[in-house]
Amino acid sequence: MRASLLVLSLVAACAAPVLTENERENVRAEVEETLRAAYDLSRPGVAERMLALYPDTGHVVSANGGRVLLHRDSLVSGIRYFWEYVGVNMRDPSWVWDSFHIDVLARDAAVVTATYHIPHRNPRNEPHVLGGAMTAAFQMRGGKWVIIQEHLSDLPQVQNP
Repeated sequence: MRASLLVLSLVAACAAPVLTENERENVRAEVEETLRAAYDLSRPGVAERMLALYPDTGHVVSANGGRVLLHRDSLVSGIRYFWEYVGVNMRDPSWVWDSFHIDVLARDAAVVTATYHIPHRNPRNEPHVLGGAMTAAFQMRGGKWVIIQEHLSDLPQVQNP
């Protein structure tokens, strides 16, 4: 009997603390604001803000287009490539978040699945839209929310007639 009580006590002590709904809502709001601020195309420094979403050190996993990147330097190259060859060609872009689904796992962990689209004009001044969905695992590190794993899914490209 004593052994059973000891085991139950240890299990209870190791269980994650239960968050109040207010704590969950605060985490949701912080994580959502982190994403909105990083992808605000109306302010300069977009690529740097996107890169700031990822930890400077440690484990990062990013899946996109059937590939998986495991190192921050590969992720940095991908974001810079996107912004230097695609982003700079978008005229009057705006990042529109269509939906946010945020599951709070703990005070320092959350998972986001969101959809978005980016209406803009291409270099020929024609209307164009990019978009997709993302799922990202966030962790609080060093006082800021960072993405430690993500999966990105682009909408199929629509060809203009």
